Amino acid sequence: MPKFRAAGSRLAFAVALATTAAVGLTATATPALAQKKGKDKEQAVAPKADYSKAFIAAYQPVSKALSEGPDPAAVKAQLPAVIAAAETPDDRFAAGQLVFSAGSKTSDTALQRQGLGMMLDSGKTPAADLARNSFAAAQLAYNAKEWAEVRRRAEQAMAAGYDGDAELLIAETYFAENQVPTGLDALDKAIARKVAAGQKAPEAWLKRAVAQAYQAKLEAQSMKYAGMYAQYYPSKSSWGDAIAIQRNFRDYDGQELLDLLRLAARADALRYERDYVDYITAADARRLPGETQRVIDAGIAAGLLKSGDVFVTEARNIASGRVKADLADLPGLERDAKASGSTAATAMAAGDAFLSYNQPAKAEEFYNLALGRPGVDTARVLTRLGIAQLDQGKIGEAQANFAKVDGARQAIARLWGVYAAQRAGAAASTAP
Repeated sequence: MPKFRAAGSRLAFAVALATTAAVGLTATATPALAQKKGKDKEQAVAPKADYSKAFIAAYQPVSKALSEGPDPAAVKAQLPAVIAAAETPDDRFAAGQLVFSAGSKTSDTALQRQGLGMMLDSGKTPAADLARNSFAAAQLAYNAKEWAEVRRRAEQAMAAGYDGDAELLIAETYFAENQVPTGLDALDKAIARKVAAGQKAPEAWLKRAVAQAYQAKLEAQSMKYAGMYAQYYPSKSSWGDAIAIQRNFRDYDGQELLDLLRLAARADALRYERDYVDYITAADARRLPGETQRVIDAGIAAGLLKSGDVFVTEARNIASGRVKADLADLPGLERDAKASGSTAATAMAAGDAFLSYNQPAKAEEFYNLALGRPGVDTARVLTRLGIAQLDQGKIGEAQANFAKVDGARQAIARLWGVYAAQRAGAAASTAP
């Protein structure tokens, strides 16, 4: 068997870094403190509110000046006095509204943050607004790169029942602090919440998780999120990334790589010349000439292999020269594999031959025979038994066998399981 071509550099993958941008904040209404004169002034304040006289006196002229709007910037200079006059929780809430409004009119995000924080910390934010305003405060803190404050406000939003992307914002703070595993834990909670609600996580979340895990060289997390990305957003790109990431983390031998690249072919994820070259090498024109020939033809048709390339020409000549004889040998191999006392290796060889010639039912028969004989390579046979079953549309049986695979092949089988689940979903959606 030709030696597998070792990579000089890591395989390319196409996941872009998805970033979270804090969105805009809708201002709450400015408090409408009464401005009646004389003895009616205190009674004009909302009956459930408790405003101090000193605060009303400080607040009213600044509020009026801001609402009239001739010079909002000048109002900013008067805000410290209003804040200092706040004594009660209602005072502090109203002062926060005023500060936030001034910040909005002058595009001063620091003032907006200060005002929103005062409102929240006053304890007087209406229950209906608490979750939304807490998350808005987290967004403003995110823009200011105050990561601990982002987390505090985002957690406050979740505690108040916020049904949004608070966990994602928390995750981003940890990514910004280069605490990738902790960030992925937070992001995982956000993804799990979507799944539990019967939804799929947004594509940007999964791409972000893949990119962060891969850059941090976290093997298990990289494979997990790459698999989820391929599962929920199947495409040449997502499947290609999931397979390339596995190859970059694992030093697979030729037989293991063969089954991974078979998956790439079925998922339409052979994207580069190297994918086809490695597939041809792993299949080996002398062992599996029919499959090798199909891969070469597909690579040329895709424009990723050149028919005049020495490697391609040599593999093609070997394959084409052996196919006829190989097919003629199949009946004899079948008899030998079924014979009394035949070994697991012979049954597995028969299964491999039939699988390579697109005869999955025959392949399934011999892989099952191999499993019942001593000395069987269980992980390899289970993987290929699942492939043969999946090629026949026996999706449930294939999934069950992929789930049994352990050892070095487990990650490959899990990806096959993702593909099988995807096939099951497609079959269900087209059922009458």
